This record gives sequence, structure tokens and C-alpha cells, in this order.
Amino acid sequence: MNVASEKPRPLPQRTALARHGLLALHASGAHRLAPKALAGAGVIFMLHRVREPDGGEFAPNRILEITPTFLDAVITRVQEMGYLCLSLDEAVSRLAAGETGERFAVFTLDDGYRDNLTVAAPVFARQNVPFTVYLATGLPDGTAILWWVLLERVIGAARDLRVRFVDGEEVFSCASLAEKTAAWPAIYWRLRGGPEDHMRDEITRLAAGHGIEPTQVTRELSMSWDEVRELAAHPLASIEAHTAGHFALAGLPEARARDEIARGLARHEAELGRKSVHFSYPYGDPGSAGEREFALAAQFGFRSATTTRKGLIYPSHRDRLTRLPRLSLNGDYQDVRIIEVLLSGLPFALARPLAGEAID
Repeated sequence: MNVASEKPRPLPQRTALARHGLLALHASGAHRLAPKALAGAGVIFMLHRVREPDGGEFAPNRILEITPTFLDAVITRVQEMGYLCLSLDEAVSRLAAGETGERFAVFTLDDGYRDNLTVAAPVFARQNVPFTVYLATGLPDGTAILWWVLLERVIGAARDLRVRFVDGEEVFSCASLAEKTAAWPAIYWRLRGGPEDHMRDEITRLAAGHGIEPTQVTRELSMSWDEVRELAAHPLASIEAHTAGHFALAGLPEARARDEIARGLARHEAELGRKSVHFSYPYGDPGSAGEREFALAAQFGFRSATTTRKGLIYPSHRDRLTRLPRLSLNGDYQDVRIIEVLLSGLPFALARPLAGEAID
């Protein structure tokens, strides 16, 4: 199976160009000629939601969603390519021990969406492949909000929005699809650029003005604790740590960042009866998790901690287990040919010199 059976949909220009470049690399066969060392020791895949698309035209969070058909296709293809699908714990053990041999593939899902249980788990079960869910415990507790979903629903429902940014108000027209599409990045990134508490308060205020109740959305999309326990009992699943409230830790004072991790661990152990040993940084980009956060993960004794920094796993990561990169299974790139190219390591090798980074 070469590609997922996704119907193409309009993409942002930058995304369309990136897809075109990756598919051009595949067509050229250059990825097959790349030095084997570029592919490293393995890969940790990052997912969020697995579900069928709902057909809505305005769907900026689609990047966080892949179809079960595509997930199945990726698992099949990586196995055909000779990867050994391991649990996160097994892969970290191999990496820490410096073991070489077959490349490994690990599948991880962030946050704790209900479709991880109802849609993704059956795919992994059919393929007999282990998987890890990084759970933000505030979701089953009903105390955390899925603010990115709320913002999408608010913009989708609005004809115009008056948004209170830290540096002042601005009105956005949202009457047409084009206006909604333009408003999304303008509002999203400007709010993300300020304090997260303000961002959440403002999105909650906007949601209330459109009759959207934040905790109801959390209950709608997230697993309950009973469902988390059901998934934890799955022979192929593991549930690991993702803080309590899903805040960008780098934006918090150290004491509060430490408390976010500690509260998540405490709730995890209280509800599931086991201590989490692996961790994923919320958002996980360089602005959300840096050296201080890597040190915090080590202080909490996690065996590993994953970021959302793009890349493959190399033997040198045995000395950097609290800052592991991942490869996103992104809703805008649902094509196994793209996965093949990325797994070669060639795109990352080409990009690193431009960014002034060394190749592992």
C-alpha cells in the first residue's frame, strides 16, 4: 500500500510546498541512496487523535488527527522496512544499553483522547504492536481544557470576534471560510505568544460568549478514568506522564512547573496504582521545553522524556534520554511515501546545516 486513501484537501501554502518537496525526494529515489547511518537506531512516532474526518471545512486542528487507515498503513510499511515495533520501555532499554541491530519503531499518543481507546487501540491490536499514551491527568479529572479545540469551535461559530490580547483588543471578521482560515493563525499564535494563563482565560471567555462550555468539551473528547483504566489493562498499552494541566512548562516559574509534573504523577499513581516512568513535555517545542525542563525530568527520575522536536533516534541519544525527538504522524502528511523519506533521515540531514545544527 503506497499511500493512505485520504481525499486531498486544500493545504496551507507552506505545508503544500513541504509535501511537494518530500514527494519529489521519494520520486527521485534519493532517500534510498542516503547513508544508512542517517536513519539512526529507530524512531518514536508521535500521534494525538486517530479518527475518521468529520467533513468540516474549517479544521485547523486537523494536523493533530490521522485516520485509522493511515495508522494501519504506517505500521505495515515500517514493518516491511525491517523495523521492530517495540514498547517505549523496551526501546529505551535497548538505547540505554547501546544495543544495535534491527531499527525500532515506537508509537506514542499525547494527551488522552477517547479515540485512542476506541479507534487507535483496535488498530494496534490487529497489528500486535505496542503503544504508549502520554496522559495529561487533568483531562480525565475534568479540570484541564482543550483550549485549541475550543478556539477552533469559537472561530467556526463566529461571524466576528473581539479578542483581548495582552497588548490590546482586536476584532477579526470570521464570516466566511477564508476569513476563519486567516483568523486562526493570527489569533492562535498571538495568544500563544503571551502568558498561557491569559490565553486560556481569554479562550474560555470567547467560548462562553458562543455557548460553548469548556469542561463539556473535555468530557466529550477525553477518556474518563474508567476508560483510562480499561486502556491501561490492554496488553499492548502503557500509560505514561504528561503533567496535570498540559501547560508549557518553560513558561512557568520553576516551582509551578515542578508542581505540574508532581500533581500529574500523583493522580496517575492514585488512579492506576503504578508510578509513571516515562514523560512527554506538553507542546514539546523548544519554546515549551528546554534545558531547565530536561533537568526537571531527570530529577523526577523518568527513564525517558520525549519532545516534539522533529527527528529520528540515534545511538548518541543514550546520553540524552530526557530530550528525545519524535516523528509526527501529521494529518496534513498522510502519505506513507512521505514516511519512507523521513525515515531515511535525509530530510533532517539536509535541514540541519541550514539551521546550524550538527548531524548526530
